[in-house]
Amino acid sequence: MTDMTYARYLALDTLLSAQLPQSAEDDEMLFIIIHQTKELWLKQMITELKLAMEQIREDALVPAYKALARVSRIQAVMTLSWDILSTMTPSDYTRFRGVLGPSSGFQSDQFRTAEYMLGLKDKGFLKYQDDRPEAQASMQQALDAPSIWDEAIRAAARARLDIPDDVLERDWSQPYEARAEVEAAFLEVYRDTERYWELYQLAEKLVDIDDALAAWRHKHVLTVERIIGGKRGTGGTAGATYLHGTLSKRAFPELWSLRTQL
Repeated sequence: MTDMTYARYLALDTLLSAQLPQSAEDDEMLFIIIHQTKELWLKQMITELKLAMEQIREDALVPAYKALARVSRIQAVMTLSWDILSTMTPSDYTRFRGVLGPSSGFQSDQFRTAEYMLGLKDKGFLKYQDDRPEAQASMQQALDAPSIWDEAIRAAARARLDIPDDVLERDWSQPYEARAEVEAAFLEVYRDTERYWELYQLAEKLVDIDDALAAWRHKHVLTVERIIGGKRGTGGTAGATYLHGTLSKRAFPELWSLRTQL
């Protein structure tokens, strides 16, 4: 039997041969590595979210904190990576932008899967994976399943907080809409933290994730504006204009709105 080595364990020959620049420009390698790295972190985020959701379903809220904390820290690393990409100037990007064709980060199936798992559901993104049935199936599964916020709300109901039945059982593929009753239930959690300590800590871990997602989106907009200004993005998107429209998205809206009532 061949002894295990660092390179074999990490499949380095495969990993390091996966960067295939389509131009001779040095900056294209950076562009590829930044985005490939993000996809690896997204893979880990999805793994952690799946684990946390399983634990929440079993009312193992304290063990779920670890996975959720790891997600928000991964998000922080992903946000910092925009600073590396921003060392590429508009002139640098222009030299190889043409080789990207219609490809765009907008089409990332893992990013959309993570969004679906957080509760930000839009089935319109499924069409971008028509040529990748396995990726599309994973997205569809996340779209059709309860999000982590749905699971947290169900946990609150099991803790005897007053949650309407139509919130606990609904068409999970539809975008979540904030409910006054859910805000009231979690407001009770925040007003009596000793009684609902585990739910309170769970809620704060979710806010960490929502906060980190907003920071990632904001830094993404700034980086895009720095490199391409107001130009349209690859893949036919509206570029920075589209990204600005995502800044107000919140996966767990009641956890933000209840703060006004405290």
